[in-house]
Amino acid sequence: MAKKVTKVALIYDFDGTLSTTDMQDYGLIPEFGMKPKDFWPIANQWSVDNGADQVTGSMYFFVKTAREMGIKLTRENFRKAGQNIIYFKGVEEWFDRMTAYGKGLNLQVEHYIISAGYEEILEGCKIYKYFKNVFGCSFAYGEDGTPVWPARVINYSTKTQYLSKINKGLGKLEDRLVNEFMPDEERPIPFRRMIYFGDGSTDIPSMKLTKERNGTAIAVYNPKDTATSKKKALKLLKDGRVNFALPADYREGKQLDVVIKTILDKIAKERDLEILQAKEEEKKKKL
Repeated sequence: MAKKVTKVALIYDFDGTLSTTDMQDYGLIPEFGMKPKDFWPIANQWSVDNGADQVTGSMYFFVKTAREMGIKLTRENFRKAGQNIIYFKGVEEWFDRMTAYGKGLNLQVEHYIISAGYEEILEGCKIYKYFKNVFGCSFAYGEDGTPVWPARVINYSTKTQYLSKINKGLGKLEDRLVNEFMPDEERPIPFRRMIYFGDGSTDIPSMKLTKERNGTAIAVYNPKDTATSKKKALKLLKDGRVNFALPADYREGKQLDVVIKTILDKIAKERDLEILQAKEEEKKKKL
């Protein structure tokens, strides 16, 4: 029996989920001659003092700091910062392996990022090529090539909008269509075929939405930081926000690898059952 190819979306937060810490920490903040532990409290306090959303405020603060230090921020600066990112073990091999495993089940596995980090930094990452689409904050640029305004801001609440775009097969700029009615059977990737990976409180709305709509939400934690990171992930599990709380170890044979392959097996079996049930419905119509 020929099987129809079925799309599955693996959707990732980035900072603390695929990378070991915030993407700006690896190259951008060091370019200012500062350490992340010194920079972030100042940036976050600026947002508080000015009544700004923390993500929007930090975007402005990066531009402000660069200007004051005489550093010309450009797309190229951001891309270079992406080259220095350190990933959790197994991340760089993960995407090809999951795609190949899905292909063996006649599943078309697509990888997506939804991040409050910067698209320009992500464009410089080694793993950027593996993603069907990347949704992140980004800047608008002036004639001199430097940032002048936030072109797109993604925070904990707006992340869910991009889940809907994936569900409906929309691109990042198709904002008006996200609220247009689309019958469930016409949506390319139902929520039940979505797997969302996140690491903290900013992912809760997306985790909750995915889980409530019969998809799978996974909280990952830093295997080297079990005191804080693991405790946070286990609380998400206890509170019913996620289906699994697992170490961010993406190597073959590790817990995350086994769980995702098992979920893909389940999706394929459910797809096969739906096909068989549809055949039975056709029989009934002919009786």
